[in-house]
Amino acid sequence: MNSIGLIDSFSEFKQMKNIDRPTMMKVLEDVFRTLLRKKYGDVDNFDIIVNTDKGDLEIWHKREIVADDAVENPITQIGLSEAQKIEEDFDIGEETYEKIELESFGRRAILAARQTLASRVGDLEKDEVFKKYKDRIGEILSAEVYQVWKKEILLLDEEGNELLLPKSEQIKTDFFKKGETVRAVVKRVDIRNGTPVIILSRTDASFLSKLMEGEVPEIFDGLIVIRNIVREPGEKAKVVVESFDDRIDPVGACVGVKGSRIHGIVRELKNENIDIINHTQNLQLLVQRALAPAKINSLDIDQDKKRISVYLEPDQVSLAIGKRGVNIKLASRLVGYEIDVYRENEEGDEEEYDIDLDEFSDEIEEWMIDELKKIGCDTAKSVLALSDDELVRRTDLEEESILEIRKILESEFQEEK
Repeated sequence: MNSIGLIDSFSEFKQMKNIDRPTMMKVLEDVFRTLLRKKYGDVDNFDIIVNTDKGDLEIWHKREIVADDAVENPITQIGLSEAQKIEEDFDIGEETYEKIELESFGRRAILAARQTLASRVGDLEKDEVFKKYKDRIGEILSAEVYQVWKKEILLLDEEGNELLLPKSEQIKTDFFKKGETVRAVVKRVDIRNGTPVIILSRTDASFLSKLMEGEVPEIFDGLIVIRNIVREPGEKAKVVVESFDDRIDPVGACVGVKGSRIHGIVRELKNENIDIINHTQNLQLLVQRALAPAKINSLDIDQDKKRISVYLEPDQVSLAIGKRGVNIKLASRLVGYEIDVYRENEEGDEEEYDIDLDEFSDEIEEWMIDELKKIGCDTAKSVLALSDDELVRRTDLEEESILEIRKILESEFQEEK
């Protein structure tokens, strides 16, 4: 057996933690019953004994002793004279048990069994990994960086299972090196070519939710519940919380004394600014809280179009919009309405607020926006205020590009009218 190396294969199985012992024994028995069936046809008279602790097995052939001239089936019967060669005391009607040496099957059959066994065990391990992580979706885990690629990072858990952290699931400022420990949430488990692929995320809302659950005992105990989370990973997040105990301030409990509870989460999220908002069923009040720190004068809600027009003092508009429009974008996602911001001038007339050029990044190429910013045009109206000739003269943009940009900017204001 040692020459074939089969025992070495079996001994590996006792170290497999993902497969329970009964399942492992069943697989081994099935593989060798197939081997016996190919050689003998009938396998009812064979016993397979698996020792998972030592990592080996034994095969015993049971036959009934009959007279030498009465042997009809050599698989189930053995002649008396042949049986007495095994043990002299044997008599007709008794049973013999002979040990089948694995070498008797032949080298090719043994190697085929070894491959089948490895394949079956591999499939079982994959199933166990799939079940394990399918049940852990939404949980935070720590894993070690094994390899860093351009589009994803390969990590290993404590059992050596491979996990993937795609670039799209990383915070923009994340930078990891081999051997570093990374915390992330299990987002989903995919099957690719029959192999489970565990996808982790640091940008998903559930990652922030679980981090807060770990830092805020009241959330873990169920006294405070997280109603909603919206994130712009690495920049800003808004979390709506509600307390089931009137004595507990949900916002204060989440922030902690001098920010003690929220600071650790902010560091983990690469200084992501987190706004904690007290839950309310009042939509107007929720909008006011979502746009904080800006102070709203008034607002109009269009239920049919799912749009909200918000009116503020001129000095409050930039606060409502936020850096690169992140604050208003998150507020819109939080309340489920598109929010339009307007400013009120001194006479009380309403004037539509200018729009930051970065808001058009999905329609205008970034290098074009940068060209316009170089000449001091960082908003839509500042671009529209200049003539086409002047824009061509002052930037490196072609006239055709200028006309296309103007068309995009003007259509935005036309839509809002």
